[in-house]
Amino acid sequence: MEKLTFLPSLITALTALTLTSCSIVTTEQYEATALTSYTWQVKYANNLTNAPQPRVETFANASVLNQNGLKPSAAVVGPDDRGLWWPTVPQKPSVDEVEQRKKPQEEASQPELLKDVKYQLTYKEGEQQRTLPTNYEVYRQVVKAYPSRTPLELTLGVNDNSVEKAEPIAK
Repeated sequence: MEKLTFLPSLITALTALTLTSCSIVTTEQYEATALTSYTWQVKYANNLTNAPQPRVETFANASVLNQNGLKPSAAVVGPDDRGLWWPTVPQKPSVDEVEQRKKPQEEASQPELLKDVKYQLTYKEGEQQRTLPTNYEVYRQVVKAYPSRTPLELTLGVNDNSVEKAEPIAK
């Protein structure tokens, strides 16, 4: 019987938390960015097979800032199947470079090329401008709305620290 009295309290608390932790913002001034990057990295450890936390060394990195879906001047590859432009792949570290960073008794993994994207949305609310992290879906919604400057309704995440959703508002 205790479980039944606890359940309504839990639902009420979660609903209150959900309602107080997210905000809705309407804006007509916004810009979405997607920072695409390639990074070479190598893992080092005394035993790579059993090491829970190998030491990671970063080598060459290259990135391009996509703004509102437009082709960046530094872009070389793209757009890809997500509409993103990419930089030239940086040069892979040589055997000598990998060995130079190796400590005694360590093994080194093969260089691994990491591909990463960081999305952000900058918007103006009243006189205040904010830049928050976001996701691919929001980025794409802004890319579609940007050419016509369609106003957007933004749903902010927990503590208003991210943009979780963007929906166009009919003018």
